[in-house]
Amino acid sequence: QVQLVESGGGLVQAGGSLRLSCAASGRTFARYPVGWFRQAPGKERECVAAISSSGGSTYYRDSVKGRFTISRDNAKNTVSLHANSLKPEDTAVYSCAVRARSFSVASSPNEYDYWGQGTQVTVSS
Repeated sequence: QVQLVESGGGLVQAGGSLRLSCAASGRTFARYPVGWFRQAPGKERECVAAISSSGGSTYYRDSVKGRFTISRDNAKNTVSLHANSLKPEDTAVYSCAVRARSFSVASSPNEYDYWGQGTQVTVSS
């Protein structure tokens, strides 16, 4: 089993930045792809970014390319999402998730197996 805890959310003005962190327990964490997802009220959950076990492959949705960066430190069992130039449309609950069924990255929420509790990101205008 994998336990995930997100942190780093908060209130930020448009144009600001946040550093979200996903801390994982479990000594096999390093072998799994990890994704960051977000869900705003009344909207579908969507993948923001994902990263392979080694960090060699990444995925970003078009709306965050050039603004968000995903990285991981397997020695510390953490995956980070650096969100820059934030916009009000980025407001959502951000969650990290582990894809235990495959070694490749994916963008669909139903491809992920373990989820954290989420952290709120609010971007004001």
